[in-house]
Amino acid sequence: MKVKSILVISFILALVLPALAFSQEIKPIKLLAPRTESGKPLMQTLKERKSAREFSSEDLPLQIISDLLWAACGINRADIGGRTAPSAMNVQEIDIYVVKAEGLYVFDPKANILVPVAAGDLRGLTGKQPFVKDAPVNFIYVADLAKMSKMSGDDADFYAATDTGFISQNVYLYCASEGLATVVRGLINKPALAQAMKLRPDQKIILVQTVGYPKK
Repeated sequence: MKVKSILVISFILALVLPALAFSQEIKPIKLLAPRTESGKPLMQTLKERKSAREFSSEDLPLQIISDLLWAACGINRADIGGRTAPSAMNVQEIDIYVVKAEGLYVFDPKANILVPVAAGDLRGLTGKQPFVKDAPVNFIYVADLAKMSKMSGDDADFYAATDTGFISQNVYLYCASEGLATVVRGLINKPALAQAMKLRPDQKIILVQTVGYPKK
């Protein structure tokens, strides 16, 4: 009787576990073309640029996420692959990882797509402040040091930091233009986050930036 019960349980698990695994998979997200005609004038946007630390948990529409990522470091000159943010020696070493409630993605600017990395809610690992786990989106700026092999270690660290600054400021300006809340953050348990993201040793987390609607 006991053997029979074990066989029945094994049979049920064989049916259920693959279904559970499939339900936890996340699929690529094809981003939309950016709305380059929208937004406020530059001088007004600069006047309204600020950091916020209170966020609504309301999800961001796909168009907003698409515009955000294009503004951050999307391709604005398709003939040469030029980006909206500069990078040292044009190595384009900063990857934007996007953390949403359903999982972790990485932005592919050339294909204009979010590539799945891992299922599950990693938002709570993106910082030590309480608001990070409820905000709809956290961007993780990761330097691929393998692309900077021609630079010294000090230069690679310096330019990775400055290039991240250019990208995060683009996000700030987009958010100010569209009435979104954002803050760039360095208070992170980087080893724990890197492990959860399964980063290579030559990938380095620089900063994280939270984006969402202002909390009312």
